[in-house]
Amino acid sequence: MQTHFSLEQLADPRLAVSEAILRKCVHCGFCTATCPTFTLLGDELDSPRGRIYLIKEMLENGRPADSETVKHIDRCLSCLSCMTTCPSGVNYMHLVDEARTRIEETYKRPLADRALRALLGFVLPYPDRFRLALRGAALAAPLAPLLAKFGQTGDRLNAMLRLAPRFLPKRTGFPQASVRPAQKPIARVAILAGCAQKVLRPAINDAAIRLLTRLGVEIVQPPEEGCCGALVHHLGQEHEALAQAKHNIDVWTAEIDRGSLDAILITTSGCGTVIKDYGFMFRLDAAYAAKAAKISELAKDITEFLGGLKLPAPLAAQKPALAYHSACSMQHGQKITSLPKELLKAAGFEVRDIPEGHLCCGSAGTYNILQPKIAEQLRARKIENILKTAPGGIATGNIGCMTQIGAGAGVPVLHTVEWLDYAYGGPKPAEIAAIR
Repeated sequence: MQTHFSLEQLADPRLAVSEAILRKCVHCGFCTATCPTFTLLGDELDSPRGRIYLIKEMLENGRPADSETVKHIDRCLSCLSCMTTCPSGVNYMHLVDEARTRIEETYKRPLADRALRALLGFVLPYPDRFRLALRGAALAAPLAPLLAKFGQTGDRLNAMLRLAPRFLPKRTGFPQASVRPAQKPIARVAILAGCAQKVLRPAINDAAIRLLTRLGVEIVQPPEEGCCGALVHHLGQEHEALAQAKHNIDVWTAEIDRGSLDAILITTSGCGTVIKDYGFMFRLDAAYAAKAAKISELAKDITEFLGGLKLPAPLAAQKPALAYHSACSMQHGQKITSLPKELLKAAGFEVRDIPEGHLCCGSAGTYNILQPKIAEQLRARKIENILKTAPGGIATGNIGCMTQIGAGAGVPVLHTVEWLDYAYGGPKPAEIAAIR
């Protein structure tokens, strides 16, 4: 793609990166075939190619974002399916991240939109606040029919109420502590406790800790650790995202200095995609560039780490056939495609591929709240495709997908590591108690 940035503009390293990405695009349109929003809406501006043109025009002209650009960028799920499809290596992730930051810097959203985004950034990354908000949502659920009168704001609030669980799970059986030793340790790793996942399904990390310690892995969970910054990063709240990322970089760096780490494990693939990108995010920060790059190098999805271990023979005899839903942040963001399925098969599960597996389920961080109508269409399409495989359960690697799919699937939706923990001698999850 031909660009027309001035030399003065290109002296800005952020714009220089965006210009290099834009120049790689050859207008081929392969991305339109796999873009969920273009598939649903059929609007060129709701395809990656269309959004690239909008971003190029905004950045080249050095102008504030306008309502048309904001509308179509907001509709982007950041599923990154386009990056998997693109033959030219266009890093759409970094380009749309820059566009979101520019929008937040230059565009004044309507008051209700600003208030909701501020609320999401204030609540979701903080487990205690999020837990309190979910309790409030359960009490407010009877008011849902009244919200239909309030247009888009009502739709968004309704989406929040629908997504909120009726009952919160018990807190983790492994309260966050500095070290969880293993007999004859073969490795020492940190495991991200997370924020929203910590509240919605603490059983995921519980399963990871049980499985890893049985395998001889020492677990480090620094109590000072917080949100990785992914949630606010995708809202364009870059100052807050970088502050949260810096905090965790400092915490993990201190742990490395204390006793070394073989890996930093993540059980939420949306978080993993961002943590693996810390090196890029802090490339211009002299104080954090090297530390951030080291953290990105150590970051691994839980399945990547398990794939490098020698696993024993599975113990659980009866296992359901599983539909494997590959979260967008897993297959497109981190390029981890076959490994989770191979681990499940080695553990004795029959694994079934889902039709249109490349398409997003509509969760995408806070997307299912901010764009509820599109998210609901994608959710319905995903569940329909899952049920075509007639599974006894669903495996996936991202809490957002689990929440989005779980209510309508009619079969247990568990994290991949929960299924693996069960297969290798862990307790049977309550959701599959009927399996004999």
